[in-house]
Amino acid sequence: MTKEFKTLDDFLGTHFIYTYDNGWEYEWYAKNDHTVDYRIHGGMVAGRWVKDQEANIVMLVPGIYKVAWTEPTGTDVALDFVPNEKKLNGTIFFPRWVQEHPEITVTYQNDHIDLMEASREKYETYPKLVVPEFANITYMGDAGQNNEDVISEAPYPELPDEIRAGKYFDENYHRINK
Repeated sequence: MTKEFKTLDDFLGTHFIYTYDNGWEYEWYAKNDHTVDYRIHGGMVAGRWVKDQEANIVMLVPGIYKVAWTEPTGTDVALDFVPNEKKLNGTIFFPRWVQEHPEITVTYQNDHIDLMEASREKYETYPKLVVPEFANITYMGDAGQNNEDVISEAPYPELPDEIRAGKYFDENYHRINK
């Protein structure tokens, strides 16, 4: 994808894969002006995936975007995207229980909201594990807004490479193998 990001509309509908300096790999989609979908391919909660996460999405200045949300787990996330430079800065604030029991969250969250909320109440929340990291964006695709095919199945090891190689989506940004 070769486009210059200038407006919020340029950002919305974009599908990203990025790798933090600590090696954690994430896939993230700006679904619309208030919702994001994502899959986690590497790191403490690899295997987790989420659709329709409500988020605050704003343009700070032309080409620089901030996205922030709180998950049902109690995890807070703040991401600053600089797509023209293929850079990102993210800070994840994991509750203590997620650090101690990450396996509870490694699932399709949407089917387990009650479990996430119950775990948040059952286990310790503080002190939070704060993970501030820079990341390199390794893939950007123009998926269009509200494309349900972008994040539509659980992550698996080869998935990011299949997307980057052009083997996962067709020319209309729909999954090839449903």
